[in-house]
Amino acid sequence: MRGRHLASYGFTRRELADTVAHGEIRRIRPGVFATPTADIDVVAAAAHGGSLTCARALRAHGVWVQEDDEHPHVWLGASGRSHTHTGCACVEHYRPGTMHLGVTEVEQALIHSYGCHGAEFFLAAFESAWNRRLIGASAIRRIRAALPHGARWLVDFARSDADSGLESIIRLRLYLQGISVETQVTLPDVGRVDFVVAGRVILEADGRENHDNPTNRHRDLRRDAAASALGFETLRFDYAMIIHDWPTVLTAILAALARARP
Repeated sequence: MRGRHLASYGFTRRELADTVAHGEIRRIRPGVFATPTADIDVVAAAAHGGSLTCARALRAHGVWVQEDDEHPHVWLGASGRSHTHTGCACVEHYRPGTMHLGVTEVEQALIHSYGCHGAEFFLAAFESAWNRRLIGASAIRRIRAALPHGARWLVDFARSDADSGLESIIRLRLYLQGISVETQVTLPDVGRVDFVVAGRVILEADGRENHDNPTNRHRDLRRDAAASALGFETLRFDYAMIIHDWPTVLTAILAALARARP
């Protein structure tokens, strides 16, 4: 918080100096203060002169992100002044809007993330934020308008019911391959599955924690057996395969589709 804002709560300059001296708050730079327990990335952004944005800001809001930023990304408004500080490796963002010290709001952080991380990252984060009701209709329109013309289709393509970022990434990658999928399909004796392709192939995206839990693994095996009894082939991929070994995943999907379409 800026010192002038603290003054509006009744703090005098002397009182601020005393609280800093006693370690109750920290002076980040002249006129800017933080509590000792404030997040290190938020403090770095404030020291730089702006608010934390991009992947680390989205994660702070509870949005699913595909990858983290290597260094803090800092929004400085349209033409804010940056400040050097100890260990500074900040990535600067200059965009119109009202910037407040702290963590950038979800709407702006999503816009910033497209420029830094591209379409796939943006779609997964956008759908996560939408699913968690962190953005509404007005924000969605503003986000779409702020994207480059060639990227606005991503907002039109997005869904509000995407359960995970992995599902968002798979759906986008298959769409770009010309493969359409049914999402969140409920099958008798099986339950809800992530995707059905060509009416006969089930695709399941398992999060990082799924295979570490024997109960989950047993449940999935029973679901796969029930799906097989209905004539479905189930392909199940984990986080590492989807993110780091997509060619293997795509080859398996294409082979299953070939078997499903004599």
